[in-house]
Amino acid sequence: MKITVTGRKVNLRDNFKELAAKKLSRFDRVFDEDAQAGVVVTLERNRQTVEITIKSRGMIYRAEATDFEMNDALDQVISALGRQIRKNKTRLEKEIHSAALDQYVQDYLHTAEEDDSEYKIVRTKHFFVKPLSTEEAILQMNLLGHQFFMFRDENSGEINVVYKRKDGNYGLLEPDAE
Repeated sequence: MKITVTGRKVNLRDNFKELAAKKLSRFDRVFDEDAQAGVVVTLERNRQTVEITIKSRGMIYRAEATDFEMNDALDQVISALGRQIRKNKTRLEKEIHSAALDQYVQDYLHTAEEDDSEYKIVRTKHFFVKPLSTEEAILQMNLLGHQFFMFRDENSGEINVVYKRKDGNYGLLEPDAE
């Protein structure tokens, strides 16, 4: 990484430049040699502001901190940059993994469609559908621990289905004449 240290309204000592280079060297494993880091130290009313900008492969990381001591401000900026880099790296990894997963699912679905065009029923269940009210059907569904329950409506005589929604409420499916 190429590091440029600049002082505005302040004369920088060599030991600060070396310290800044040493602290920025912890990011060498993340950035390649073409990365450019600019460190700017500004003195304003007895307060030191340290600003670091890192440019690498079109990405720009920037952090700034102000403190009474420039070494303390440098520590704060390095910490903030570390958080930014970790956050961005995690986000990129998630995007790469999700893209790979999407590609895998897409490939799997295409091969499954080409190989097996019929749906495969693995189990058939028969049970008596007795007339119930909607409330009784919900109670029965909850007793069984199911997500849905089919029943015959006691008023209309039609087959209905109650189901549990993601928000914790219940839904009712009724047949329509049309």
